[in-house]
Amino acid sequence: MSSYLTALDGPLISTKNANDHLVIINSRRSITYHASVWGDYFLAYTSDITDISEDEEEELEKLKQEVIKKVFVATANDALHKLDLVDAIQRLGVAYHFEKEIDDYLKYIYNNNNNDDDDDLRIVALRFRLLRQQGYNVPANVLSKFMDHESKFKESLVSNAEEMLSLYEAANMAVHGEEILHEALKFSSTRLESLIQQLKTSNNNNNDKLVRIINEALINPIRKSVTRLTARKFISIYEEEANSHDEIVVLNFAKLDFNLLQRKHQKELCDITRWWKALDFENKLPFARNKVVECYFWIISVYFEPQYDVARRYLTKIIALLSITDDIYDVEGTLNDLQLYTDAIQRMDVGGLEQLPPYMRVSYQAVLDVYAEMEEEMEKVDRLYGVHYAKEEMKKMVNGYFEEAKWLFNNYIPTMEEYMKVALVTGGYPTLSTTSLVGMVGDVVTKEYFEWIINEPPIVQAASTICRLMDDMVGYGFETKVSAVGCYMNEHGSSASKEDAFGEFEKQVSKAWHDINQECLHPTAVPMPILMRVLNLARVIHLLYKDDDCYTNSHTKLNDYITYLFIEPVTSLTI
Repeated sequence: MSSYLTALDGPLISTKNANDHLVIINSRRSITYHASVWGDYFLAYTSDITDISEDEEEELEKLKQEVIKKVFVATANDALHKLDLVDAIQRLGVAYHFEKEIDDYLKYIYNNNNNDDDDDLRIVALRFRLLRQQGYNVPANVLSKFMDHESKFKESLVSNAEEMLSLYEAANMAVHGEEILHEALKFSSTRLESLIQQLKTSNNNNNDKLVRIINEALINPIRKSVTRLTARKFISIYEEEANSHDEIVVLNFAKLDFNLLQRKHQKELCDITRWWKALDFENKLPFARNKVVECYFWIISVYFEPQYDVARRYLTKIIALLSITDDIYDVEGTLNDLQLYTDAIQRMDVGGLEQLPPYMRVSYQAVLDVYAEMEEEMEKVDRLYGVHYAKEEMKKMVNGYFEEAKWLFNNYIPTMEEYMKVALVTGGYPTLSTTSLVGMVGDVVTKEYFEWIINEPPIVQAASTICRLMDDMVGYGFETKVSAVGCYMNEHGSSASKEDAFGEFEKQVSKAWHDINQECLHPTAVPMPILMRVLNLARVIHLLYKDDDCYTNSHTKLNDYITYLFIEPVTSLTI
């Protein structure tokens, strides 16, 4: 999943960075991590957070009805304005309130819209992206009218930043074989980068905002963006742009919804922190990382909506315990100890405690307790089967950890095929994808869909590939472990360089995104809410591992993200 869920395999040497120090002590590895950045902050901070009042719920519902009236009723004959409003609703993170309205509208657009006479690239590309996001397999050749006789996009489009941004965002919805979108991505990316340089040298302060918007898009296109964080950022942008009454109504609804939902998340984070503190891993397992707040951010990126509160609790606890388990395999365990722990996880019962050394028992007991909690609650709603599947995926992952540990202790560098077969599992995304379904409410998740997800369908394989390769690239040169980069260079001989490996892996990551986009087009193998969990797992990897390992190193932009989502409310309503 990330470097925190992969082993420090291969020949180990003494290494340092700004935060951590790694040395070898006989058959154990010794690494000292910096203390938690957040500590007890959220225990104290959320203690005074009040429940959402009836008046606030009524105000939210009043604004919601006004949005429905202004956007989905009053603008019925203004397709262009409505497209922009639907896009804003999605980017402001409140689309979950209007799923039926948005689906009905986009279905109408798909079935009835004829855009042959539409010469506005911004609108054509926007309509294409919105329909693709909804699962409609709109042909990419709707963009061909903006290309010349050599199948290149017309240079006359370059000066319009809005058109370039719209084309760029549409191009990120590509599936395999869509050369038009491949060309669109190259064309728009290059022109946007050039436009940034032009804007920077123009000495016009009004260009600063546009530079920020373009930079953000180039790093985090909408398709690869974490919804909740994007909403927090887009509220500020939309506040400057909203002029019409319709837009202001949408903005005010988004602000109120963000703040009320933030308070719910604060309470959840308080409860999670209290659970974590009670385990006392900081003292009982001082070699392990203390990252529960960062883990909650990870999972809020998978689902932030209020109806998924139970699922968030389960998945946050599991990802936090996987972090501890990873450190047991990476740092503390001897090969004999790790064999015992692997065997105990396969049993997954209290009888396994007796065979473990003391330092392993506390972690193992916590794992048993969380699954017992899940079983107790799921049995009440006749969904016990989901926990079984989640446990089986955990067993596979720990088996993979042990395989990596054997590589480490035997000083063995696997082939790329051997490495990826194990590393796609130990990356954690098969386990997290399966576990993410356990607490989802309603009838959307059935036993059939658990069977689908544990068989690693293309979308899960793609998200796992993105996770593994982005992690290994960002960690190369700083982590002492067997990684895809080292395996690739070893397999291809002395002529292969780090740049060769990175180039190949970036192609594979791009291919994996095409796979994800393909799997989200109708007809889909499973309902869209299930696919969205896997897509969101890929998105959070893109966010945290694009330029740095933001999980392992706490002194990164992740602190800002946590502040935006869990500490700072958005400003008051716009008049």
